[in-house]
Order: sequence, then C-alpha cells, then structure tokens
Amino acid sequence: MFWSLAILAYLLGSLSFAILLSRLTGNPDPRMSGSGNAGATNMLRLAGKKLAVLTLLGDVCKGLLPVLIASLVGLNLQQQAWVGVCAVLGHLFPLYFRFRGGKGVATAAGMLLGIYPPAALLALLAWLLTFYLTRTSSLAALIATPLTLPLLAWQAPQALVPMSVLTLLIVWRHRGNLRDLFAGRERHF
Repeated sequence: MFWSLAILAYLLGSLSFAILLSRLTGNPDPRMSGSGNAGATNMLRLAGKKLAVLTLLGDVCKGLLPVLIASLVGLNLQQQAWVGVCAVLGHLFPLYFRFRGGKGVATAAGMLLGIYPPAALLALLAWLLTFYLTRTSSLAALIATPLTLPLLAWQAPQALVPMSVLTLLIVWRHRGNLRDLFAGRERHF
C-alpha cells in the first residue's frame, strides 16, 4: 500500500495548478514569465489574487490529500511523511509538464498540515511574520521551512527525516533566490 500511495502522491503532486489555471484563463505560462516559478507567488504577480489563491489552495490540497489517505489506510507517521514528500517531488518535478515545476512550499505546507498541524501553524506564522517584515516570499519560505524541524524532532520524531529531506529540497530549489538575496536583487512585494 505504501508504494501505491507514494506513486499516487507523485502523480497528484505533478498536477501544476499554476500552469493549468494559466492555460484555462489564457494567462502566460508562469514558468516563462515573472519569476519563472509555477507557484502561487508568481501567479499573484502574473494573474492576480483570485488565480493566486486558487493555485495556493490546489497546491496545499495536493500535499494534504495523500497524507490523509495514508493515515486512513493505517500507514505510520513516517510512511505518511514519505508519501507527502512524494507529492512535493511531483510538484517540483511534474511528470505532466516536462519535470519543470514550482518550489514546493505550499505543497509542503499541505503535507505538514496532514502530518502534524502544529508544525504547519508554526511554519505559517513564521512565513507571515517574515513576509510582513521583509515583503520577500522566498526569504519567508527559507525561514519557515527549517523552523519546523526542532518542533518535529520534539513532538513527531518519526516525521523528522522525511521533513529534513524536504527542507533540503526546498532550500535547493530556492538556490537562485538565495543568490539574489545575498546580492540584494531579490524581488519584493
């Protein structure tokens, strides 16, 4: 059951709501415009609040749904977390869109919401505070994601290794943003 759910999670994660919504509404492919990222932040820049919110909800749900299914079928917390990682991998490297996806933050948030909701709340609060202070979405994601690790180590240690892998993937996907942050060129809202 674990492997079937892992594959299903990857395939679900491969549905890029930013790309699909852009195609449905005649907006430019988010991978070719703005920041070049297929995610909610770039959709806000390119297509407005409504499509950004729909993208965010879709991306969160595709991280949450596989984890909830894994829980319902009786997989342990670590297996649930790995299933969630597979959903995020689908978002990062979508099968349906030539393996060019987003950065995985919203899908990881959905996964965290299913695995351990207090960690998702901590990540959300850290993201909101950082964004409020800096107006920089990438910096908010780079601060919020690793902040969940100590809480998971303390309260849900079974999810720590999968979430650590996921954190490394998200930081790696933000490597261009890190260069821009250090050079003072990162986009702000």
